[in-house]
Amino acid sequence: MTILVTGAAGFIGMHVAEALLARGEKVIGLDSLTPYYDLCLKNARRDRLLAQPYFSFQQVNIADRAAVAAMFKKYPDVTRIIHLAAQPGVRHSLIDPYSYIEANVMGHLVMLEAARALPRLEHFLYASSSSVYGGNKELPYREVDRVDHPVSLYAATKRADELISEAYGHIFGLPQTGLRFFTVYGPWGRPDMAPWLFADAILSGRPITLYEGGRLRRDFTFVEDIVAGVLGALDHPPVGGTPRLLNIGNHRSVEVRRFVAVLEESLGRKATIRDAPRPATDVAETFADVSAIQALCGFEPKTPIEIGVPRFAAWFRDWVAA
Repeated sequence: MTILVTGAAGFIGMHVAEALLARGEKVIGLDSLTPYYDLCLKNARRDRLLAQPYFSFQQVNIADRAAVAAMFKKYPDVTRIIHLAAQPGVRHSLIDPYSYIEANVMGHLVMLEAARALPRLEHFLYASSSSVYGGNKELPYREVDRVDHPVSLYAATKRADELISEAYGHIFGLPQTGLRFFTVYGPWGRPDMAPWLFADAILSGRPITLYEGGRLRRDFTFVEDIVAGVLGALDHPPVGGTPRLLNIGNHRSVEVRRFVAVLEESLGRKATIRDAPRPATDVAETFADVSAIQALCGFEPKTPIEIGVPRFAAWFRDWVAA
């Protein structure tokens, strides 16, 4: 079986590719290696994968129709696609909105067009986001909730992906699963996300900013639990042409100030904390109902922050010291 993973040099993508390789799959990794954050980190993830014999890498921009088509001509035996490549970051969408439309909307469309031409495709699994729930007040978030009030452009692009996939399922019978990720953290994480920013500031003696006194709540999900859910969903493609959407989270809503307290303990240093109002792009709480993915593949998140945060902190210390 040959599996294509887009965004393979990314945080989740690297972990997913490693897990696939560990179970004996042939993996083609695709990534454009954009400089949104430090390329040293992306290159290190890529090189970690290239050290394994059944992994090959293609540097391709998913919004480039010609480049994607040429890549698929080289690998017509792809049977499953895990499409994780995207322009991430809620707040950055206020700075460079065009990159979100290009990567997240055009890129998604280009991948779907290429996927439907594959003769042996069994499943197209793609990354959506908990951000699509926007200003919803009812918790936990459920896949049947309305998601037509995004509070960021990033969320709007991810919802657009879901709707485009719905159309492609209806028109072409393309078997698809969209996964709504909830605040993923862990080793090899992203420098633009709160765990990295907090850890870096604490170790450097700089203050960190917590919104509303750190009372915002997030469904922090350890990356190994995410990988288990991705592979579980991948192995259970939808029957017929009806696409599906699944939450994938820890099913625990934790105050950000509690997350910071565990990080302080793990790093052995106290944080200097500044308070600030919540930005318009941030929601008060995220909390995933994961009963659908549990019923599908037995998904069961196992990592509370008391276990996951120390593991992230240990990796972060090693990365900074390297």
